[in-house]
Amino acid sequence: METTATILHADLDAFYASVEQLLDPTLRGKPIAVGGGVVLAASYEAKAFGISSGMSGRRARELCPQLIFVGGHFKDYQRLGDAAINVLNDFTPLVERLSIDEAFADVVGCTHLFGSPAEIARVVRRRVRAEVGLPISIGVARTKHLAKIASQVAKPDGLVVVDPETELRFLHDLPVELMWGVGPATKARLARLDIHTIGQLATMPRWSLQQIVGRAVGEKLSALAWNRDPREIRTHHRAQSAGAQSALGRKPAEEQIFRPILRHLADRVATRLRAKFRPGRTVTVRVRFADLHSVTRSITLNAPISANASLAEIAEELVRTALADHPHERIISLLGISVSHLERHWDVQLELPLGLEDEKRRPGSKSGMARSNADRAVDKIRDRFGWEAVEYGSALGLSRSVPDEFRELAERKL
Repeated sequence: METTATILHADLDAFYASVEQLLDPTLRGKPIAVGGGVVLAASYEAKAFGISSGMSGRRARELCPQLIFVGGHFKDYQRLGDAAINVLNDFTPLVERLSIDEAFADVVGCTHLFGSPAEIARVVRRRVRAEVGLPISIGVARTKHLAKIASQVAKPDGLVVVDPETELRFLHDLPVELMWGVGPATKARLARLDIHTIGQLATMPRWSLQQIVGRAVGEKLSALAWNRDPREIRTHHRAQSAGAQSALGRKPAEEQIFRPILRHLADRVATRLRAKFRPGRTVTVRVRFADLHSVTRSITLNAPISANASLAEIAEELVRTALADHPHERIISLLGISVSHLERHWDVQLELPLGLEDEKRRPGSKSGMARSNADRAVDKIRDRFGWEAVEYGSALGLSRSVPDEFRELAERKL
């Protein structure tokens, strides 16, 4: 592990809202939100009223009656996000892009050309502001985890460089929710144990932490609390899973609610799998309840799948299992599907019609082949005429508070 702080984490500030304010100067300095039924992103002026992404539009208007909603310019998000992150490429080839608006960069080999990591970060921020017109915060540290935390501390529109000699002093005074893996539900559980800072978590008995978050996550959090993070910058890597999720607000945990949503999510995920010829064996669903507590259920199949109907049916069964295990939960706020254990090279093996219960989901069966052919016909129509040209009947009439274009920006490429 490096002993000097050479890793940068660059994160565009309130990205989607900042782009809207850039495109329409009359919105600058005003509380705005991208979205409508659900807040997709909020400006810092809106965040000052307690508005956050994922909040219902109705609740957001209650908190801030003067809030301005804008629909979103998705092509501009992609264009400006690319332009900002590409500035990093002018300094180092070691750039790992995490999403449309953030990336890691390691400048260990270019300081003799461009100056210290702090100087490089200052130039990057200045250029992004001048060339792209957007604010960007950067954290500089010895590890990826600490650099990402430093960029959060730097917001809005700032720079924080963490000295390796004082990194634990810096890290341990920060709130625990800045750590990877600590969401609202975990934060609440830790608070009940009077754990509010990263330093308090660092001194927490490992067995006690593992009781809250599980063994694997507990070991990860314990290491990160002491800034033990050996991960290196990965410039070229393919995603090992594909997923999509939908924030619902507050909806009854009923079949007529979750079934069409899962069908739409399965359509999004399976389409991406087929486009890259990478079917997957493990299907995982995530269900978040009204109190923000989430549960997951998964199954690993004998053969990889990429058919819409097969993925949707499996996801529905997993969601029903999750709801049956939590009979007192009446409200769901989010549903998600992901497929992992993706195959790189796989040939469909034809199967005899043996009358098995799951035969129609098997890719090599007669029913499975029919499903695959139907999906690929739909794919060809969409490739030529656009996504909206054809829709699966099970998803017709589905009200989508989050536009598909926004989801496409957030989903990682395979």
